[in-house]
Amino acid sequence: MGDLFGMLKSRADDNARRVVDACAGEIAGFQAIESGSRASMMEFAVVVRRRTAELAASGEPLLESDLAFIESVGEQRGAQGVAPGCQRGALALHAAFTLREISEAAGPGDLTDTMRMIDWLAEQGTAAQAVYTRGYFRGYERFLPTASRVHLLATMVLHDDPMAGELAGSLGVPMTEHYLVTVVRVAPEPPEQCREEVMGTLLQRHRMPFGWQEPDEFVALVPYHGTRPEHRAAAEGAGLALARAVAEVVGRPCSVGTAHGRRRALVQAAALARKVSRVAPIERVPRRPYGVADVFAELGAVETPQVDQWLRETARRLGDGPDLVPTLDAYYRNDMNRLRTAESLHIHPRTLDYRLRRVRELVGIEPGSTHGVRVLSTTVTRLLAGAWNEHGFV
Repeated sequence: MGDLFGMLKSRADDNARRVVDACAGEIAGFQAIESGSRASMMEFAVVVRRRTAELAASGEPLLESDLAFIESVGEQRGAQGVAPGCQRGALALHAAFTLREISEAAGPGDLTDTMRMIDWLAEQGTAAQAVYTRGYFRGYERFLPTASRVHLLATMVLHDDPMAGELAGSLGVPMTEHYLVTVVRVAPEPPEQCREEVMGTLLQRHRMPFGWQEPDEFVALVPYHGTRPEHRAAAEGAGLALARAVAEVVGRPCSVGTAHGRRRALVQAAALARKVSRVAPIERVPRRPYGVADVFAELGAVETPQVDQWLRETARRLGDGPDLVPTLDAYYRNDMNRLRTAESLHIHPRTLDYRLRRVRELVGIEPGSTHGVRVLSTTVTRLLAGAWNEHGFV
């Protein structure tokens, strides 16, 4: 029988140096690390390897003092500003090198000890990584402002980053399984100062992952607590309140697109919500959050240039009549009820009848027919979304 644990202890310094060199050579965040920080990394790698060999040999778990030391090193890395992606890469390298070191040290008679070591690592390694990550995000609080960390959390949740849960905990932001991805598109894009003001204002009102993913695109992950209609209504209400706050702060029109998604599949939901926001109406005060069911015809038109060109021609004809676009918008929003439509426009029902008759004369389609609803409502929504701006309707 060999001496696997003794061999690992004797090689701790050399093995630690290899993994620190690998971190500095392969991970961008560690390439320009200061010599003092490198010495700290080296010390940590050596101590962890020696304690691992000692405790695995005796079958003992990590002591509270061991866990406290590991957590303090994680906090130090966070305070140094090492990015989460770089930190995750370093942890992965440590794990890979540890397995390689065991393989290199194990002799023909070390099968039992090798299995003991692997079993110990499976249990204690998880505990060590948890306290290290907790310390890391506590240190990161001193390096990165709250707004930036909330933005980072949104990105991490969207991409199913395994460290997102710890960051959410450090921010006091609850995590859930379902989200209503809400994309608020601002037209035109607001200046950076405005975007920063939006983050500051919303941080006082909401506790959820959000941030500017593009200069003209604010993305929020609204918690979705259940699958019943009232749960969706609550999420949509929260998303609408957030969108209105964005519009109020930036003082510019916005469109709102939404899509429901589950964790680990939010990238696809965000892509759909982004497409919806590009065809949803642009409004100074958002009236509602739009989903794919509300704009599926417009989405299809955008993907088919020939159809979009045909709708553009219909839009051009509508431009020859006074107030026809807002009239049709109100008409369809009021389910083609004449009295409610006239009241919302502050006009007499006979004036409404005249305008609808004028639409029929200009485009050859009855607004109240099934064909009219399909064609004209799609045309109006495309116009209100900012398409074909040369027509001057936006």
